[in-house]
Amino acid sequence: MSASSVNHRRILSLWLPRLPIDRIQRFFSSAGLGNANHEPSIVVIKDNNTLVIHALDEAAERLGLYIGQPLANARAMCPDLKVFDADIVADAKTLSDIADWCDRFTPLVALDAPHGLFLDITGCAHLFGGEAALLKTLVRALARQGFAVSAAIAGTSVCARTLTRQATGTIVADGREAAAIDQFPVSALGAGEAITTGLRRAGLKTIGDVASRSSHEITARFGARFSTLLAHALGQGDAPINPRKPLPDYIVEKRFAEPIATDTMIAMTLSRLADTLIASMEKQGKGARRLEAAFFRTDGVVRAITVETGRPVTRSAVIDRLFRERLDALADPLDPGFGFDMVRLSASRTEIVVQEQRDLDAHVHDNDEIAALIDRIAARIGGKRVVVHLPQDTHIPERAALSAPAQHHLTAAMQAEWPARAESEPPLRPLRLFDRPEPIKVPFATVPDGPPHQFTWRRALHAVVRVEGPERIAMEWWQQDGKQLTRDYFRIEDAEGLRFWIFRDGLYEGETFDGEGKPVSPNWYVHGLFA
Repeated sequence: MSASSVNHRRILSLWLPRLPIDRIQRFFSSAGLGNANHEPSIVVIKDNNTLVIHALDEAAERLGLYIGQPLANARAMCPDLKVFDADIVADAKTLSDIADWCDRFTPLVALDAPHGLFLDITGCAHLFGGEAALLKTLVRALARQGFAVSAAIAGTSVCARTLTRQATGTIVADGREAAAIDQFPVSALGAGEAITTGLRRAGLKTIGDVASRSSHEITARFGARFSTLLAHALGQGDAPINPRKPLPDYIVEKRFAEPIATDTMIAMTLSRLADTLIASMEKQGKGARRLEAAFFRTDGVVRAITVETGRPVTRSAVIDRLFRERLDALADPLDPGFGFDMVRLSASRTEIVVQEQRDLDAHVHDNDEIAALIDRIAARIGGKRVVVHLPQDTHIPERAALSAPAQHHLTAAMQAEWPARAESEPPLRPLRLFDRPEPIKVPFATVPDGPPHQFTWRRALHAVVRVEGPERIAMEWWQQDGKQLTRDYFRIEDAEGLRFWIFRDGLYEGETFDGEGKPVSPNWYVHGLFA
């Protein structure tokens, strides 16, 4: 492979220097409570028991206020300041929402906390008319949404980030990173106050001054971490960014010059995208197990809807039906606002499709129908609410069956082997087993191992007329540390013909003692009801 054919990375760095105050002003503006008098506004945060400026708007900056300045000093300079408390959680949520919106440019978006983002635009800038056009489109769109934005593009994330702090709008050609940041102050690297102060004391005021020294000298004085940071800023290698979301296996999308807003157009778009997605997966013998439809509104809001399937989906009609079920069941309906200008359909989890004999095997058809029904129900009410039960290798009643999502465990449930019931014999376990055993009052019972003669449950007295048992079940001491007691279970019938499954929790004079070590009567519980 020739050097000219190597696909070098291109990173776009976004910095929102006034994110906290922009978020607050956008909120008031949307509520019709904008700052009509254009009073200087700041956001403050507590630092060492002192309120200092965390963010400020352009009007406050023109007055000479700065980030980190104590609030008392700021008020002395400008008594009419509008002051807001910082909300780190809300700021992080806003940054995350902006990152979701940036997914329209590339699926590889990473956070650069607290107020920045990295976008890996390698190989996708041409879709937007080139890097300059992409940068211009992105900055203008965020500015229309009310954010102050600084952006730059370079071959490494550190270089691009440095440019956003010093020369917004810069696009550095690959291999020209060192020359682009040569005259910037060392503080632009963001290495921390201690290292920046040490560099200045050593007479190294610009990044070019630091770069002129040998790497081993810089490492010995300021550490390997700073040396690596400097190398990345100069374009000498780079650490990979950490995208917020894993890259889907397959992505298809549709952009609109005129935003769409009707249910018919949304359904038609999803259907066409499903056809394209299925065609792409079919070439590699894949089927989708997890699908996500993302709807990008013109005002920056992004809505994502996810469906999962029990088996790999290879037909677009199935995708249409699942998303139709999901959209119809949304508690918060899909609000198009002023319209969607892009719709994306992605398959984030796929599997190789295993071909099966489907003409003669009726069981395969039955399984397909059951799986399709489960997928439709799961799309409407949620996959965690559709469960199957799997047998477990334990004799403890409440652990004998495990509830698992049906979409992921349907095959295992169909192949599971449950204990067979003896013919002409009554069931050993009740049809209805309580989630938690309910306590009953037993005035007296045949000791040491006998059943009660009567008991009170839910304020009703039941006289025992027939009994089967006991069935002794000891707890799994290797898992319970010996804290749970041995149970004696009885199948009983009362005078009204009702049948119960009750147990005594502990052995008489063997496992139940009071605080002084004297034996006490064990407690009794009802664990289930027979039909």
